[in-house]
Amino acid sequence: MNEHGPPPLQPVISNAFGDGRTIRHGFFTRAGGVSEGLYAGLNVGLGSADESDHVRENRRRIAGWFGVGETALSGCHQIHSADVVTINAPIPLDERPKADALVTATPGIPLGVLTADCAPVLFADPDARIIGAAHAGWKGALTGVLDNTVEAMVALGAERAGIVAIVGPSISQTNYEVGPEFAERFIAAAPDNAGWFEPSGKPGHHLFDLAGYCVARLKAAGVTASATGECTYADEARFFSFRRTTHRGEPDYGRQMSAIMIV
Repeated sequence: MNEHGPPPLQPVISNAFGDGRTIRHGFFTRAGGVSEGLYAGLNVGLGSADESDHVRENRRRIAGWFGVGETALSGCHQIHSADVVTINAPIPLDERPKADALVTATPGIPLGVLTADCAPVLFADPDARIIGAAHAGWKGALTGVLDNTVEAMVALGAERAGIVAIVGPSISQTNYEVGPEFAERFIAAAPDNAGWFEPSGKPGHHLFDLAGYCVARLKAAGVTASATGECTYADEARFFSFRRTTHRGEPDYGRQMSAIMIV
């Protein structure tokens, strides 16, 4: 806080959803929050050991950015699944369903997902006024959370060809080294998946392109898709990162939110 009021939020915005009059969205960074220390900035990780008052205030600031109250901001208890929930009213914080994506056709409900290296994916069919938000770690992406989000939107009345999906800030291929069993799992699912891996220089290990895989998976589902391109691991000033924290041996890490709302 300062004498001019709280610092501004600085979300990454894509112009792919239009001018913001129908669909409002943001891939939020660390900027504009009240958390301190390891969590410095806009930590919204309910599962982190950050002070709960700080997390709640950070959530309120995001809701306020959308022009709604904190109770309208809705999310899941994320479990790295392929499960999608369709809602028509806000989800109370203590009633979050165990799932990894939400869709709605109801205005005024920001759908939010939390990440700290995994891929946040926001969806909209602006003409049909139907939106979705998904948390896509490698497991959810591989098992179909993105495809299932598209299907849930279509079930609400979205046109597959009218859906735009944006993959937000996530860990880049350069910083995502994985072991041999990881690559084998993807290639067993589809031999073409070998193209998302590059040798890392460490025997049997590879670098995985999570964002690229997500974009390709979305395009294969028949929707327009792209990625914003920021790396959560490399850009410490703007993003929390689980892997960066792990490499440093730090005890905990914050999470950033990506959210979308029908105006």
